[in-house]
Amino acid sequence: MEQPVLVTQRGGVGHLLLNRPKAINALNDEMVAIMADALRAWRDDEAIKAVVLSGAGERGLCAGGDIVSIHRDATALLEAGVGDVEAAACPSAVFWREEYQLNSEIAKYSKPYVALMDGIVMGGGVGVSAHANTRIVTDRTRLAMPETGIGFVPDVGGTHLLAHIVDNFGIYLGLTSASINGADAIALGLADHYVLGADLEAFVAAIADTSLDEALATYAQTPPESELYAQRDWLREAFAADTVAEIIARCEAVGNEAATKAAAAMAGKSPTTLSVTLRALREPLDTLDETLHREYRVSLRCIRNHDMAEGIRAQVIDKDRNPTWEPATLDAVNTSDVDGFFAPLADGLELVITNP
Repeated sequence: MEQPVLVTQRGGVGHLLLNRPKAINALNDEMVAIMADALRAWRDDEAIKAVVLSGAGERGLCAGGDIVSIHRDATALLEAGVGDVEAAACPSAVFWREEYQLNSEIAKYSKPYVALMDGIVMGGGVGVSAHANTRIVTDRTRLAMPETGIGFVPDVGGTHLLAHIVDNFGIYLGLTSASINGADAIALGLADHYVLGADLEAFVAAIADTSLDEALATYAQTPPESELYAQRDWLREAFAADTVAEIIARCEAVGNEAATKAAAAMAGKSPTTLSVTLRALREPLDTLDETLHREYRVSLRCIRNHDMAEGIRAQVIDKDRNPTWEPATLDAVNTSDVDGFFAPLADGLELVITNP
């Protein structure tokens, strides 16, 4: 079988190619380990001047993590009625610990780390790209943090990224799971440069043959105007509300097509994880590592919560698109329920970010 990440070098450039195209390069534990090992080796290798991350196939960089495996763990934990200790020992929790560690190392990487955010970039795909110091989007980019649609909360440092976007755009993206294009990503500060998808191969070759700066000078273009950013006035006001219910009401009151669509999107998602997501985005922490530490707590509580198993079932397993959330309404989610997702874990269970 082919390696799920192809690790190559050319002209002083290390290349990581996520290589599960049939799964849109969804991440698993083996892929995370291969990436971490390569990045650590190249960090200390004077012959490597830059690293490039890309995805195999035509569909995208990475569609996220392996949510079928997460569903298996979530179902088993829910049926067993276990607590944090058992949840922390499950394969998904072990994967998250390694994945979040990798997200942290990418954000601190000392050499140019060039993430080609081409095609679909979602969930875990955002984690291995949007923390990079050089983020490339294209005319084919479709970026999203779709976790609330499956009874989950944005992770991989997603709440850190979203919470720091101006005009409440991050709250809009986190609550609605809306996808954005490359121009939108640059306008919102989630990407740095715009390169046509047709030019990516030549762009990567130019990094090896010349330098990153020269390659950008040759191939980076001014992006089109962001249609999403042009809607900032109503978005800023509607998503400034204190509760998800009020945000939905404000969107419905705006009355335009985009606002009505946003309201409908939120109304169909897990009331619990919408409420937890809003809390995380309203209370940002200072650093990515602090955020990852908190996100691990939230993820551990999500995987043994009814809505995560049910959300993945409805969207991915049975594909009936008709989840039954518990509780079913926003009014039934109380403050103590939300508080529980953020509560400290028992000794020895908390995520510890290291600096290898």
